[in-house]
Amino acid sequence: MSNYAHPEVLVSSEWVIEHLRDREVRLVEVDVENSAYEQGHIPGAIAWSWQRQLSDQVRRDVIPRNQFELLLSNSGITPDTILVLYGDNNNWFAAWAFWQLKIYGHKDVRLLDGGRKKWLQEGREITTEVPIYPHSAYHAQKPDFSIRAFLPDVQRAVSGGSAELVDVRSPQEFTGEILSPPGLPETAQRGGHIPGARSIPWGKAANEDGTFKSLDELKAIYNAEGIDGSKPVIAYCRIGERSSYTWFVLKYLLGYQNIVNYDGSWTEWGNLVGAPIERGVAVGLVAHAG
Repeated sequence: MSNYAHPEVLVSSEWVIEHLRDREVRLVEVDVENSAYEQGHIPGAIAWSWQRQLSDQVRRDVIPRNQFELLLSNSGITPDTILVLYGDNNNWFAAWAFWQLKIYGHKDVRLLDGGRKKWLQEGREITTEVPIYPHSAYHAQKPDFSIRAFLPDVQRAVSGGSAELVDVRSPQEFTGEILSPPGLPETAQRGGHIPGARSIPWGKAANEDGTFKSLDELKAIYNAEGIDGSKPVIAYCRIGERSSYTWFVLKYLLGYQNIVNYDGSWTEWGNLVGAPIERGVAVGLVAHAG
């Protein structure tokens, strides 16, 4: 981990074991919903549901500041708490929570490298006991949307080349063959990708055990598609969770500047009347499996 631009944002299973009883550390399992957590989780970990607690399903937005403060207060978290996030799907939604915590200014947030998958593969201890922590009075900072792309930002990137677009979905979603991964309901009326986007599926950055690939491997993956940190980057997927994973890789592991997550992603662009799209594999690009 030491070779990454910001190695402090990752922790190992061994680190977690050494800090299970540290009061200043809070483990949080983050997924769409909490069924996996209920079957067994890291001792001391609490659960956050992306669907019910981190996402405003009415406004189709991140939760507002007051709800964010309530969530962290109910979780017994203070601004000085070291938050260690993990989850299923190679930390998709843990990465989303990391991104949202940074929007609201939480200082020390980390991911468990390999997430739930690696923890279980290693035969580490799990429990069904749900911990209860004393409530706090968390006060968040004013939201920093400099790490978030909105529709006008993407439109400027398409029309004027102000940023590189990285589509982190599967090759089949990129070409328009399918609208969304099997079993996932949020979708769009049209398939394809945003014009000029590079196809670099999120999974290219992950090892088989769920950990992140080495610095040199990551550089090779993104540099091969022209993403070398020389220009701002907008990462997108279907609803913003897979692209938050790629945002984390580019910003914190590779240390590239001006990396933003477009959480409107394809569910916004693909449903937008008159928005240009491309289908198939763009000239000069290779869609990778993942």
